[in-house]
Amino acid sequence: MIRAGAVARTDLHFVFSGGVTGGHLFPGLAVAQQLAAMQPTPRLTFVGSDKNLERRFIRRSGYDYLPLVGRPMGRSPWNAIRFLADQMAASRAAGRFLRRQRVSLVVGLGGYASVPMVRAAARAGVPIVLLEQNVVPGRATRWLAPGATLVCLGYAEAAQQLQANCPVRVTGIPLRAGFSETERSSTSSSGRGRRRRALVVLGGSQGARSLNEAVPRALYKLRDHLAGWTVVHQTGTSDVERTRRLYDKLALQAVVTPFIKNMPHVMSAAELAISRSGGTTLAELAAAEVPALLVPYPHAKDDHQRRNADRFARRGAARTVDPRMTPGRLDDQLAEELAGLLIDRHRRKLMSAAMRREARPDAAWSVSRMILDLVAMPSFRAA
Repeated sequence: MIRAGAVARTDLHFVFSGGVTGGHLFPGLAVAQQLAAMQPTPRLTFVGSDKNLERRFIRRSGYDYLPLVGRPMGRSPWNAIRFLADQMAASRAAGRFLRRQRVSLVVGLGGYASVPMVRAAARAGVPIVLLEQNVVPGRATRWLAPGATLVCLGYAEAAQQLQANCPVRVTGIPLRAGFSETERSSTSSSGRGRRRRALVVLGGSQGARSLNEAVPRALYKLRDHLAGWTVVHQTGTSDVERTRRLYDKLALQAVVTPFIKNMPHVMSAAELAISRSGGTTLAELAAAEVPALLVPYPHAKDDHQRRNADRFARRGAARTVDPRMTPGRLDDQLAEELAGLLIDRHRRKLMSAAMRREARPDAAWSVSRMILDLVAMPSFRAA
């Protein structure tokens, strides 16, 4: 640990590599914000793949941003060739960046966009910290872990699936500002009164078309049970108008938005969520104590969303609907599971308590403390 009275470094430069989706990007932003609060004027640079989500949030935060060419591997041989070519070009650009800049440490956020800079850091001898957000470590984390200096996990189950030659710590997943201060107001035992009942629909930062089509239809089947509920539905940018029209066609009231900007505020009012099961989303639900009906993305790499969902279901914090495991229409399956959750407030309260037991609201502080410990070591050197 860095002891009180230790001399603060004023020349630190931390690079965060990765992004593409909110599940990878937001934990990095949370750590960056925490580092800026704990250390005087560190330089913070994000390296990503030039996606809209990255540009919007990184530039809004005021951090430096270096876009590198990149794309997911895909399934066809041609896409695989283009992926490798992009990775090689991005790796060369990352190497040039490290040679020109004095970088103290690189934080890998996971996903294909994290690989070029982390590989370049390994070649240059720059310390590497990896963040892993899922029960099943992503391919990038598994590949990069042998060369890491430290690996920080959201969930303990991921540790046995890594071949790391460094400390592996279960820190939880760093969360956006506001979640550690989120206060519940209706199902706690403090007696502060009953809040508005909000049902939040989350398809991830980019939305989920299957949920955008099935959830309104499921809610229409349960319309007699929706009195007193407010529906807030995050659709992603491509489906927002289509989903609004569907709610209007079904004569259902809902707040439909491409992206929920103040997620801690919305979560603080939520009593139930219908959601994909990415690790970061689950950590946010846990911090806000929101019980959930989880619908894992069926094409997620290594089926990690199903494994995430199963973990929370086993602990009583969530129910799951996996269309691959049950025949029939998704809206019918959702309606069947939702019926009991909408009606039974006591059941939701028990699930909320189970969610609370999964929360790690201080994860950003823990990861940042470990990073500062690394750069304070006598053997530390910046590239």
